[in-house]
Amino acid sequence: MRYEFADCVLDIDRHVLTRRGEAVPIEPQVFDLLELLAESPGRLVARDEIIDRVWNGRFVSDSTISARIAAARKAVGDDGKSQRIIRTIVRRGLQMATEVQRSAAPAPERDRRMQRLRYARGSDGQSIAFTVSGDGPPVLRVGSIVYDVEAEWRLSSERTYLRAMEAKFTLLRYNKREQSHWGDPCHASYEGVDEDILAVTEAAGFDRFCIVTELGGLFSALRFAAKYPERVSRMAIVGGWAEGRNHREGVEGPDSIRNLILEGWDNPGSGYAVGSLLSYFPEGPLETVREIVDEMQALYSVEQKLYQRDSGNTASVLHLLPQVQCPTLILHGRNSSVHPLSEAHKLAAGIPDASLVVLETANHIPLPGNDVYDTYIQALTDFLLEP
Repeated sequence: MRYEFADCVLDIDRHVLTRRGEAVPIEPQVFDLLELLAESPGRLVARDEIIDRVWNGRFVSDSTISARIAAARKAVGDDGKSQRIIRTIVRRGLQMATEVQRSAAPAPERDRRMQRLRYARGSDGQSIAFTVSGDGPPVLRVGSIVYDVEAEWRLSSERTYLRAMEAKFTLLRYNKREQSHWGDPCHASYEGVDEDILAVTEAAGFDRFCIVTELGGLFSALRFAAKYPERVSRMAIVGGWAEGRNHREGVEGPDSIRNLILEGWDNPGSGYAVGSLLSYFPEGPLETVREIVDEMQALYSVEQKLYQRDSGNTASVLHLLPQVQCPTLILHGRNSSVHPLSEAHKLAAGIPDASLVVLETANHIPLPGNDVYDTYIQALTDFLLEP
């Protein structure tokens, strides 16, 4: 679906706004707001409807809403004084004040937060939730910011990523199963993770496929690629690391991220909790980081977050790297302080058929709204589509 108005085109399938033929980078909430208004030009869209659609019904301040409206106006070449395109109806809501043309018949209204879950059975008999969406070559996603397919769908930044991937690939995502008890993180066991992946991909009908792995999902992806090389055609590693903090030279003093988790994870909206994630995403956008923290605090206890942090600090995948046989792309932020670029160099040097793309950002993984986000998605999808 494409909405054309003034000198703008809002492409819903590609999740892109263009103005005078040039792409305009905008945050996910701003895109969702424009889509909501463009769907029904001339109709009054009430404040409550805006909050329900753009923020999934969560509480947001008036200043946050005003900031997103101002950003939407700026993106389409409007402003609060003229209101040629987005009109404010005082104390009631907003209205798309210009004519809108659709490039195709409108699709039936659907709940953007709904997805179809299926279940596979792991080697231990436990069920594993997964979902398949999109159309194109098969791609398995291993690991993400939240490791939960339902939580991913609730996050606006993740939905932006998923739409981009689903436009070109058949995307398979599954829930990473947490350990039933928290033992010594220095000896964290990844036994069985490769069998979980095998179970899920077989249930989804994936025979040979690409893998995209992010953050700590790297450990599971490498184990699977090493054990089942005939199934993995390509692998992209985003924000990975070869050796955890405890193995790196020159790293001294307390783990500040761990301390932030310890101090504030149990307090909803805590600045300490937000600070722990801003270490990964110092360029934000801040509203996106806050949304992710809210979701993660609902998913994980402080004990789970500390275990994840400690096990990542003590982990090393150097022994697995030579066993990877497929072409591999490593994407890494140049100025990431959590896992420095030197860790990406270790991955690229250790995997026989690997290449490295350095992204000009301090974010460990680019988020929608970052200047390099489109570059990141283009590099990722181009690699996965190579024959």
